[in-house]
Amino acid sequence: MARIDQTPFELQIIDLSHDGRGVARREGGKTVFVADALPGERVLARQTGRSRHFDEAATLEVLEASPDRVAPRCAHFGVCSGCVLQHLDESRQILAKQRVLLENFERIGHVAPGAVLPPLTGGAWRYRRKGRFSVRRVEKKDRTLVGFRERDPRFVADLRECHTVVPEVAALIVPLSALVDGLQARREVPQIEFIVGDPEPEFDGAALVFRHLQPLGEADLAALRQFGQRHRVAIHLQPRGVDSVHPLWPERPRHAFRLDPWGITLSFRPLDFIQVNARLNEVMIARALELLDLRPGERVLDLFCGLGNFTLPIARTAAEVVGVEGEAGLVARARDNAALNGLGNAVFHAADLTQDQRGTPWMRQGFDKLLLDPPRSGAIEVLKQLPLERFGRIVYVSCHPGSLARDAGFLVNERGWRLLSAGVMDMFPHTAHVESIALFEHG
Repeated sequence: MARIDQTPFELQIIDLSHDGRGVARREGGKTVFVADALPGERVLARQTGRSRHFDEAATLEVLEASPDRVAPRCAHFGVCSGCVLQHLDESRQILAKQRVLLENFERIGHVAPGAVLPPLTGGAWRYRRKGRFSVRRVEKKDRTLVGFRERDPRFVADLRECHTVVPEVAALIVPLSALVDGLQARREVPQIEFIVGDPEPEFDGAALVFRHLQPLGEADLAALRQFGQRHRVAIHLQPRGVDSVHPLWPERPRHAFRLDPWGITLSFRPLDFIQVNARLNEVMIARALELLDLRPGERVLDLFCGLGNFTLPIARTAAEVVGVEGEAGLVARARDNAALNGLGNAVFHAADLTQDQRGTPWMRQGFDKLLLDPPRSGAIEVLKQLPLERFGRIVYVSCHPGSLARDAGFLVNERGWRLLSAGVMDMFPHTAHVESIALFEHG
């Protein structure tokens, strides 16, 4: 392992990296990534990592501050890894993400959008309605910690507050620590997942999923039930893989969230994927529908459709929409959601979109437009299979600018499409995560 010099040194920050760290150059031109530093700043730093191609450092003191620097709201900033950009003004955060997107288009895809869409933003605080807390019993502190990982992922941040999770969950952080610490199986609970829907008379609001490595005794089960009843949160247990999740209290919880602009309710299970930012999700759907430019007689293909987050709003306008998703359970719940909302023109299929689907009936059907919302790995496999010339327009929603840029390069440089426009969406304020949307047109 290379020796790390602990002597503090000064750096001039010239850029911001894709993961939210300042970028500087040391004598000799070697790149240094500096945590908690912003472009234009002069900082006193200490080396924390060293490799052949770059060094890593932490900011000890800001000697000359950027005008875009703000005081972080959270007392845990700098330790917790939940968000890394609280020291950067909110209006500048989204512009930094826009630059990351455009640089990826140029560097990876060798393309450029004809127009840059105005960034989409929502509430910057109390937005995260889905996530995972790590749990660790720390004997030296004689306490059980519940929180996100520290920047050093070996440790769990000792959270007392969190300003990015929704209030229903933020209020539970300290009580959860006390709850787990009082369990006989407190060393056998490595994580707690949370998800929050919209409470209605027939639906429950927040849900917690306790992963446990050993069977829980009756005393622990009773404590978990009492916690759920006292805090009005559904309790689920996960003794093994995701298929083992089952409710503890109440016996038959139901969870859902609304898409009010389209009069749609989406039911989900506690470990299902839903967009973490409810407000931004609605704004994102509206932009996707605007870019699709739907006409009443058109048929739309929605790939990686999940629970029907885009599919069902599309069905309000299109003649028919076909949603395809790899997880059979999500497909079943998407069908149930279509029925729940009285939408008979939304059809769903289960298919592994990383494998050859050219012989499937849905692939051979004719469509006017295509919407994609793939995972971080992107959609290159299915794009290579699709009869792309049959579509008039493609809207691509992305959670990873690198895979979007790669796929854009394929569409534009190999298949003759045009990248009409693209823009960023701040789904995860105060983090370096970049969510984006792009519009392609053929010919």
